[in-house]
Amino acid sequence: MAMRENQTDGKIGPECFLNRELSWLEFNLRVLEEAENTENPLMERLKFLAIFSSNLDEFFMVRLAGVREQAFGESAPQDYAPDGLSAIEQLKAVAKRTQDLVARQYRCLKESIGPAMAAEGFELLRYDALEGSHREHVDRFFRERVLPILTPMAVDPAHPSPRYHNRGLYLGVMLEHAEGLGPKRLFAVVQVPQVLPRIVVVPSTSPGRTSFVLLEDVVAARLPELFGGFQVRSWTSFRITRDSDLELLEQESDDMLRLIEDRLKARQRGQAVRIEIASKADESLAHMIIDAEDLHDGRADGYSEVYRIDGPLDLTALWDLYKLPGFEKLHDKPFIPRMPRGLDRRRGDIFSAIAAGDILLHHPYESFDPVVDFVTSAANDPRVLAIKQTLYRTSGDSPISRALITAAESGKQVTALVELKARFDEANNVSWARQMERAGVHVVFGFLDLKTHCKVSMVVRNEGQRLRRYVHLGTGNYNPTTASIYTDLGLFTADEAIAEDASALFNLLTGYSQGHAWRKLVVAPNDLHRRTLELIEEQTQRALAGRPSRIFAKLNSLVDHTVIEALYRASQAGVPIDIVARGICCLRPGVPGLSETIRVRSIVDRFLEHSRIYVFGADEEAQVYLSSADWMPRNFFRRVELMFPVLAPELSSRILKEIIPLYLTDNMRARQLDKDGVFHLLHPGPGEMPLRSQIQMLEQGLPEADSFGAPALAGGEGGAVGLMTSPSGGRGRSATGKTRKSRG
Repeated sequence: MAMRENQTDGKIGPECFLNRELSWLEFNLRVLEEAENTENPLMERLKFLAIFSSNLDEFFMVRLAGVREQAFGESAPQDYAPDGLSAIEQLKAVAKRTQDLVARQYRCLKESIGPAMAAEGFELLRYDALEGSHREHVDRFFRERVLPILTPMAVDPAHPSPRYHNRGLYLGVMLEHAEGLGPKRLFAVVQVPQVLPRIVVVPSTSPGRTSFVLLEDVVAARLPELFGGFQVRSWTSFRITRDSDLELLEQESDDMLRLIEDRLKARQRGQAVRIEIASKADESLAHMIIDAEDLHDGRADGYSEVYRIDGPLDLTALWDLYKLPGFEKLHDKPFIPRMPRGLDRRRGDIFSAIAAGDILLHHPYESFDPVVDFVTSAANDPRVLAIKQTLYRTSGDSPISRALITAAESGKQVTALVELKARFDEANNVSWARQMERAGVHVVFGFLDLKTHCKVSMVVRNEGQRLRRYVHLGTGNYNPTTASIYTDLGLFTADEAIAEDASALFNLLTGYSQGHAWRKLVVAPNDLHRRTLELIEEQTQRALAGRPSRIFAKLNSLVDHTVIEALYRASQAGVPIDIVARGICCLRPGVPGLSETIRVRSIVDRFLEHSRIYVFGADEEAQVYLSSADWMPRNFFRRVELMFPVLAPELSSRILKEIIPLYLTDNMRARQLDKDGVFHLLHPGPGEMPLRSQIQMLEQGLPEADSFGAPALAGGEGGAVGLMTSPSGGRGRSATGKTRKSRG
């Protein structure tokens, strides 16, 4: 939708906003562009193709499921989005855009990545083309590993249609026979086992080649065996995506843990919102499945929930190829995260280091080990009396959860706030909650109608004549795995005001304690929205008074229309505003008379940009905050979130002078948003050096000899992640906004 040029009447109408769902799809396009980018190592391109698919799965399960319910539900409100689109208009626009993006994804696989993989010796074999030892290996694999798991399921009045599992891969079969038990014509299904890898590697018969076959192809070849006595007339692969959001509001339960467990089971039975089916499927067979799930195949009206796929369904299976050992040259080069400034394990304990001054951690460039050490040291330190911890997304083998168990078993007072509603990590969190409860950890689950999304860890330590509280605050999860691939910032502090606020926060989470006068921390849903608007308004008034002003926001998503309107007013007052939004952005930048001073960019690169940084004020008057929260209604009103100040001058200076400028001068992986909602990929202008912010941050503080080709980290928390160099080594310093449109 084109933007009106004249916005000087002061009214902010629907045309001033970009649609949230369409903006998210443009983010996923930026992920797809990284798969298309031939400058990326081949296996990393494969990874981005898989991420595109997993992102889209979650989008359908949560966002589109909600819009669909709003459009078609009997009691659903028929509100319009802030951009003026009704629910059905959004569904149609999203369906059209998504169909185009999925087609583009498969073109990338077929025309670019596939041939590149073949050139590297990868060979996808069809089962019916297997010969000799290849056939023997696959047949033995089928008999020993696959056949015992398979369950052929007929569908007729005596055998009701199975409830297809969410995102499960199935084969639908049309069968016929002339005589014998059962009807003459029969529809049946077989689920492709999810407990087995989709990629079945075949022993190589020639050096330098890696041959494999898809599991569904192996199963399909044995359909006559599975349905003995019948002839297979046609078959197709298909996959259903279901509404999978855990809706808990207004539900009552004496045990939230049991409630979550029950809802996890129900997730597999939610309403279908999408079907992916082979493009060559027989239409009568396809519609038996489509119609049974009440999905719309609207080729005529432009709204279709059916995705006909020319290639393997569910490209998240490409992770199996990505993880194959022995192809290091096709991956990013490994690097060792450096130790954060102010921490050296050779000099005393971590508590002494924090007591000496606040410490900033910048992951994944700096190691996550100190965060793990903070909790494990507390668990083993006889002077530590209590540990309090929030856990949103934990790793499968969580060292922090294990440390909490150790601390409780040693007699320490340990409290863990485990967020059971962390989307798609619920089962993992339920498991850890059960284990910690058995060990004596006091486990609480926050609030039924609010997610606890803040990241806080507090240690209470007996230091002679006093008790001292040490606090870690972060923008990311207490998860060593994601800390190696997400960019996040953390802060260690023993500041008394912050520690007092942290204690009050835990009292709120565990006992509903309210009325605390917050000194340093800004908490949602209490004050974060109001305080954010106040900070924006302060800069607006400074600009109107002719004083220096500035706003910088790095976040995942910008959606809240009240905040956007405040930013528009700030821009009209002349405040320079820079926004780095990885994902959704509903604000239109650069509109004359409305948002002329606002610049929006997005960076999608090797690491997932996850840190939230907010700066209000120019130069020495800048107030620097870090946060767990994006500027979205859910973060402001439906979650417990934190925004916390960076008080130490040397740390705020580091953020202002070392970190933020790199995001604002990236001309290799940054895209800039125009007023019509189109992102343009930046590239160096004439005479400019290429600058890739993530590579530059990897190099900060490292000797030149250690910047590239460092040995992979052997074990230890934080893992080994990849390093990719730009053609010039990524040492450019300027980017003037030279652009080209995103590919396609």
